[in-house]
Amino acid sequence: MISLNLSDAGAIQPVTVSASAHEAASSIPELRKWLVSKGSADADLLPDLDTLRERQRDLGRNNGIASGYFRTMGDNVVGTGPRLAMMPDYRALGRDKEWAQEYSQIVEANFRSFAESRECDVRGQLDFGLMSRQVFYSTLMNGDSVVLPLWKPRSQSMYRWATQLQVIESDRLSNPNNQMDTDQLRGGVRIDSFGRPLGYHIQSSHPGDRFWSLGSFDKWTYIEAETAWGRKRVIHTFDPERTGQNRGRPVLTAVMKQFRMLDKYQSTEMQAAVINAVIAAFLETPLDGTAASELLGTAEGVTGNEKLTAYQSLQQNVAVPLDGSMVMTLPPGTKMNAWSPNRPSDAFGPFIDAVVRNMSAGLNLPYELLMKDFSRVNYSSARAALLEAYRFFATHRYWLKVFWLDEVLRLWMEEAISYGLLGITLDDYYQNQYAYSKCNWIWPGRGWVDPVKEAQASEIRMKIGISTLQRECAEQGLDWEEVVEQLAVEAARKVELGIVLGDGRPLPEEAASGGK
Repeated sequence: MISLNLSDAGAIQPVTVSASAHEAASSIPELRKWLVSKGSADADLLPDLDTLRERQRDLGRNNGIASGYFRTMGDNVVGTGPRLAMMPDYRALGRDKEWAQEYSQIVEANFRSFAESRECDVRGQLDFGLMSRQVFYSTLMNGDSVVLPLWKPRSQSMYRWATQLQVIESDRLSNPNNQMDTDQLRGGVRIDSFGRPLGYHIQSSHPGDRFWSLGSFDKWTYIEAETAWGRKRVIHTFDPERTGQNRGRPVLTAVMKQFRMLDKYQSTEMQAAVINAVIAAFLETPLDGTAASELLGTAEGVTGNEKLTAYQSLQQNVAVPLDGSMVMTLPPGTKMNAWSPNRPSDAFGPFIDAVVRNMSAGLNLPYELLMKDFSRVNYSSARAALLEAYRFFATHRYWLKVFWLDEVLRLWMEEAISYGLLGITLDDYYQNQYAYSKCNWIWPGRGWVDPVKEAQASEIRMKIGISTLQRECAEQGLDWEEVVEQLAVEAARKVELGIVLGDGRPLPEEAASGGK
């Protein structure tokens, strides 16, 4: 048992209470003026959204690195567009593997007639792959994208499918008459008490369009989020970073200041370099205005200013060509000094690299990929950078799948199955929509840094059982069933033509038939 002698005044010392348990929250001089509002996701974002969006578009148009970033993301995440690979949950549906394979082939073949033509686009301009790229690009550039699934009756259209999609600029999603945000209306999105979207207010024309018709600019249409039976009427795609967030944040927000300042710095250095290239030398004279006038004499009727002007004209005409060389004639008392500027400085390149590396970290994209510069890396570091980027791209692909691809697939399947356009009847489709529409999407291949090494690694993974042909083909943007079917066709054709393997051995089919 521990006893405490209260009579000993020195035994108990008063506890000094610090301003904060965390130095980052203290009021030390370095942090005293760092005051930040504690707003909700919408309160922090919505008041600044228009400004962020406009500035980011300006960077995308006029800044080479920012423009390259958007193109790099679009090429690596979406590329030419994903392909559907159905994987119905046949166990949950009480079916077998054979039914699932036949069902998948029917759905995939019919979806290609929708996705690989321009029927899916209400404007008739893009197929589904290019539309997916536009949706992703819009999400990066604007923070979010808005797509309206429209219904064009087949009786009024030459197309097979009535489901068509209209991509609209996210600027048109806004509060009617630009009214203030409320607890139920956030950036054009009307929500319930749980934050679930109930509907969207879409402006009839783009607020920045110069060609809108009179009377249509200040009109808004309210579109409910879903029909009574659950069909999507608006597809709103964005990457929510905080709970309660109803609009997306432009992707360059965290590094927008660095982009702008670096752009100005580079422009200033380039202007200085151009000026330095133009100026070869300068003239230095010991004469002031009075001395120059005295040097030129005191002609009657000629003022001092006129004499000074004459002297300056004499300075500007100092070069006389003489058989391919120059004879320099200078005014009296004037000497010529060579111009040797120090712009840009030796630190220009390293400074630019340091800033861009900081921005690449903020964008979560390796420096080498952002700048397309692999000149200072070896195979291992290049592969490490690409693998890190691939994980980043895979995350974007996942939310694009959830918010966009799967939504469109369910819209299309609802039409295809409800109207019997697939030749199959599914009476329990609405009760088991998830199981029937479960799928993967095959994205464009990521490519190989060293094809030989990576092909050998792929072979080893399949041999030891930690990978499959389906997975290896998907990583290269291929459908494994199409690959094996094509291999079978090619093998049969080789037997037919009497072609043998590279080492002289007959093909297995030829050997079994005795070469006949």
